[in-house]
Amino acid sequence: MTEQDDWEREFDHRWANSAEHKEPSARARMLAARWKENPPNPAPFRADPEPGPRRASWASTAMVFGCVIAVMVLIGLLQFGAS
Repeated sequence: MTEQDDWEREFDHRWANSAEHKEPSARARMLAARWKENPPNPAPFRADPEPGPRRASWASTAMVFGCVIAVMVLIGLLQFGAS
């Protein structure tokens, strides 16, 4: 038998998918046992996140404009000194 035949026999997905009984994964078994004693609280699907603290958007805008003006002034001073 070739190595290819061994590979196909070992990982025959059609045979595995046609099994009558499929055992749940270890995580599914763990969660089922945990939830049997202590069921989780109901939660909506994709609940909205909690609103975070509102930051002033003007502060970041002022910071960007300040940096742009500072760079423009620096370039102007460098060009003025070079001439």
